[in-house]
Amino acid sequence: MTLQVGDPAPDFSLADADGNTVSLAELKGKRVVLYFYPRDNTPGCMKEACAFRDNYSAYQAKDVVVLGVSADDAKSHQKFIAKHDLPFPLLVDEDAKVATAYGSYGLKKFMGKEYMGISRSTFVIDPDGCLEKIYRKVKAEKHPVELLAELDEL
Repeated sequence: MTLQVGDPAPDFSLADADGNTVSLAELKGKRVVLYFYPRDNTPGCMKEACAFRDNYSAYQAKDVVVLGVSADDAKSHQKFIAKHDLPFPLLVDEDAKVATAYGSYGLKKFMGKEYMGISRSTFVIDPDGCLEKIYRKVKAEKHPVELLAELDEL
């Protein structure tokens, strides 16, 4: 079943790069931008993360929590965060259970090869824990800026 705007956001508890547990239940009362990305230190993922970084103060001014999620391990996340000076947590979803719950994990194709992986997508979760906006197949570099502008309309 595909998630729809208005549905309760699938709950999760994942470790961040430092081993701290981040759970959606603990973020109740805050708007959350949960973005899924394929891999640390790849060109598109770097552009997306850096665009969130460059606009992070504007997200904070709107009291929005930004969380990135991929199947990379904590060590990979630590390197990615350090290399690009990312100010927000990256969560470890090595078994892709959370990505699957959000419909962001599945069959992908690249250069004629098929494989299972995380698709670039973003979910805005309202303070009550419901899905406020869903973005599929986003453009890595432009999406964080466009999303920031759209938050005012929600």
